[in-house]
This record gives sequence, structure tokens and C-alpha cells, in this order.
Amino acid sequence: MRLCSFVLLGGAAAAPAAADTVTVTLPQLSVAEYHRPYVAVWLEPAGGGAARTLAVWYDTRKRGQEPGTKWLPDLRAWWRKGGRSLSMPADGVSGATRAPGRYTLPLPAGLKPGAYVLNVEAARETGGRELVSVPITVPAGTARASGSHELGAIAVAAR
Repeated sequence: MRLCSFVLLGGAAAAPAAADTVTVTLPQLSVAEYHRPYVAVWLEPAGGGAARTLAVWYDTRKRGQEPGTKWLPDLRAWWRKGGRSLSMPADGVSGATRAPGRYTLPLPAGLKPGAYVLNVEAARETGGRELVSVPITVPAGTARASGSHELGAIAVAAR
């Protein structure tokens, strides 16, 4: 049995340094009208196959004629890869949009050894859309990439 302890730091779960983690940075943007981005994080085998959603951050409080889920298709790549079949809210996956900052997520336990691609997609109202893909090898793989506007640094550690 694997035991992990987590500590909340600034609203993000910080995992122990030796854990298998994904770190996503949402940059502080200097724009006239800022809306927190919708973000999807998913993992898929490099050779193709079923995608596994790790996180979806969207406007969970929006109700009425235009609920927050209405805008999930704006995360186009994630939506096509399997987001459309995911029922929201999804336990352990979905949550509210996040303010600018750095957020750490655990990689799924028990990943089979092999090559994967971690994808992080962000879409923001009156803003842009961005997709960052990071190839990773499990186990013992680490990788980094960076977005150019809607996303900042993305880091993956699979030990």
C-alpha cells in the first residue's frame, strides 16, 4: 500500500517531492478584462489509445440558462479526445476555475510503463486558447514545456 500525505499551499495540493506529479502554471496576465481560464489536463498513450482526464477546471457555480458546462467544448482538443463523454461534475477530476498560480496534480497510480503524452489545454473568455503537449516516459521520466500566453510552465515527474 502506498501512502502519500498532501499539504494545501495557496489553494493547490502540494505532493511530496518523490511523488508522480504534474505541475501546471497559470500566468498572471495584464489585460483589461480577465476571466479565469477553463483548463483540462489529460494523459494518453503516445501511440494512441484512450485518453484519461486528470483534471477539468470550469465555472462550477454558473447556473441558469448558460451553465458553466456549456463552455466545456471550447476546450476543443480535450472535448474531442473524450471530454464530451464525461459526465460533470466528475469526482476527483472536476473543479472550479483557478486564479493565476502554480498547481500540482498527482499522476494516476499504477500507470503501466511506456510512452505517454500529457496534454494541458486552456481557454479563456475574451482571451485565447492554448494547448501544450508534453511527451513523458513512465517510469523515471521528467519533462518540461511552456505555453506562450494562456499557460505557463508545465512539468511532469514520473519516478
